[in-house]
Amino acid sequence: MTIRILPSNLVNQIAAGEVVERPASVVKELVENALDAGATSIEVHLNEGGKTLITIIDNGKGMSADELEVAVERHATSKLPDDNLFNICFFGFRGEALPSIASVARMSITSKQKDADNGWKIEVCGGVKSAVVPAACVQGTRIDVRDLFYATPARLKFLKAASSETANCADVIQRIALANPTVAFSLYSDGKKKLYYPIAQGDLFESRMERLASVMGKEFRENSILIDAERDSVKISGYISLPTLNKANSLSQFLFVNNRPVRDKLLLGAIRGAYQDVLSSGRYPMCALFFDVLPQDVDVNVHPTKAEVRFYDNNLIRGLLVSSIRNALARASGKTSNTLDLNQIILSEKTSSFEDGLVLNEHKYEPSNIKLGSYQSFAYGGARKQANLPDLEYKFSVKAEDNVDYEDEDEIGELGLAKAQFNDTYIISQTLDSIIIVDQHAAHERIVMEKLKANIDAENPKAQLLLIPEVVDLSMNEKDKLLQAVDDLAKLGLELEEFGSTAVIVRSVPALLGETNVQDLIKDLAEQISEWGSGFNLKEKIHLVCATMACHGSVRAGRRLNIEEMNRLLRDMEKTPHSGQCNHGRPTYVELKIKDIAKLFDR
Repeated sequence: MTIRILPSNLVNQIAAGEVVERPASVVKELVENALDAGATSIEVHLNEGGKTLITIIDNGKGMSADELEVAVERHATSKLPDDNLFNICFFGFRGEALPSIASVARMSITSKQKDADNGWKIEVCGGVKSAVVPAACVQGTRIDVRDLFYATPARLKFLKAASSETANCADVIQRIALANPTVAFSLYSDGKKKLYYPIAQGDLFESRMERLASVMGKEFRENSILIDAERDSVKISGYISLPTLNKANSLSQFLFVNNRPVRDKLLLGAIRGAYQDVLSSGRYPMCALFFDVLPQDVDVNVHPTKAEVRFYDNNLIRGLLVSSIRNALARASGKTSNTLDLNQIILSEKTSSFEDGLVLNEHKYEPSNIKLGSYQSFAYGGARKQANLPDLEYKFSVKAEDNVDYEDEDEIGELGLAKAQFNDTYIISQTLDSIIIVDQHAAHERIVMEKLKANIDAENPKAQLLLIPEVVDLSMNEKDKLLQAVDDLAKLGLELEEFGSTAVIVRSVPALLGETNVQDLIKDLAEQISEWGSGFNLKEKIHLVCATMACHGSVRAGRRLNIEEMNRLLRDMEKTPHSGQCNHGRPTYVELKIKDIAKLFDR
């Protein structure tokens, strides 16, 4: 076969295969171009999820007739003024977006510069461009992309339903909007407004939080921690959620490098590592983190979609990220997410039957809709439904005792004084302005874990010798994996050794665990360590081991406590890092302000 040069339209279509995967790819490239042009307002219009029409309207600086004609050519860009790929300060820089899109769709561009007498328009269909002609328009640029992939029908077949493609476009706009709070964004789908983010007011952190709350919800605003750290030439800012505010996936983790949205495995792994001892492995925190890095220290040219980056110094980035998150969590270690709704207290029975919830007026309670001893809600159709509150257990439901007298008010901490124990599981305490409900098992689990972690570095960890050593039968694989960690487990006070082909014998357990079921403890540890497979480093997993031990050695739900024991637990919580959540990321307590409770009684 003879070697030949491919025609330009085919070259553009091949490039489009790298840059333009679906309508969301078009939206991303064109919105980023609008930002590069200095736009402060960007509108996106979709028809049929962008399959038949994508329109981007911005109020940026616009283009002249000469610029418009060159803009649709391959490798034409204004983003590399010094021809230096190591000094990229714009979103676009390859000069491939417009010609790639135009090669697989019918595209028209109308643009006008400030103070120009008129605007200009150009059309490109399947890579063939028309002449530039005058056009009436306002300052800025409007790009219409019609019949996406009409020139490459094979790619068109792989597009999903219009609703799915619209959702992908919305996700792109949300990510870009988070990084640009001083720009207004709107998305319309088939003529209906789907998203609108006005320009956020205030300084950088205020405007950023306002935009974050509009995208990630008010709940994130109320339960997030500020991150603002700097080391050498790297700066990290943004917000992370309290461990008790978490999700079942990582879709609510937004990362930006020099304001560019990215999905970087290094950064996501560092976030997971920073939360490892305050969140269970199947849960993910919410966050929006912004990395400011010198352009020459980061490569954004790794992938055509520019969704991946490569750092010159990975260790610096990861170390700063982990330390800044852990420091922030330590500052807020006694807090728990304020996500409890009073309706959840009222609806403690089978909430699934009340899907519509309490009628709210701009997120405020309507006291007229709350009745003593009942819950009233309204279905979407307007019909009312009503249910009685669950009957309390009459026997041992609530146990109250006289409080211990405190002569010094300083002895009364932030969690107040214990007043009662409910259902042998929850401690009810009172502060000056609130009632606090503590999950005794979750709280003590965190206290035990933190003490176990402190034992790791102790020269002589406190161990409790077993009067009669316990023999625990395991599978051969579990036994082998457990014995690999025997030295590190001994540092916690857990001493064991091989006993036959499929068993271990346990000589001592950490003294902190008190009376515990040794069989269950060893089996859980063996199962956990086996899941990590070969080549694991127990020092990196030691917090998970501590969490498993703490679960076995903490006060169980159903155990009755006297007032002195309850108060001792409260005081220990106040002195313990991360006491606002248990080892699995669940809250250890909730706080109900007196003023909020008063709303239930129309006070």
